[in-house]
Amino acid sequence: MGQETLNHIIEIANDEHFIKMLNEQLDEYKKIFDVAEEKINNYAKPAKEISGMQKGQAHMMISIQTLKDKTPSHISEMLIKGSTMGVIQMVRKIRQYKNVVDSDILSLGERLLNFEKQNISNCIEFL
Repeated sequence: MGQETLNHIIEIANDEHFIKMLNEQLDEYKKIFDVAEEKINNYAKPAKEISGMQKGQAHMMISIQTLKDKTPSHISEMLIKGSTMGVIQMVRKIRQYKNVVDSDILSLGERLLNFEKQNISNCIEFL
């Protein structure tokens, strides 16, 4: 979901420095997604897909929330909230599965967790 969200926000943003940071985030999301997809393909279980409805809702919410305010400060606040939710989810999943999954999968979860924390720090600069 992070990739779709960032692509939409990049279309809306109008500050070059901010867009550069967003593109860097997008690149790392893509790298993490590619590794996750490769690991999922090694297992017999198919990956959970994000529904079109969920994607549409996220797209609409971003459009509504940026209708009046497209500043990097406002968008950063939105991204910080989203990344904070991502941190919470990853901490819970890592704790839930730390004794169940392979260490390389756990490592990928920790990579995503640290990346989300870094995203928060990067966005704080634009508040």
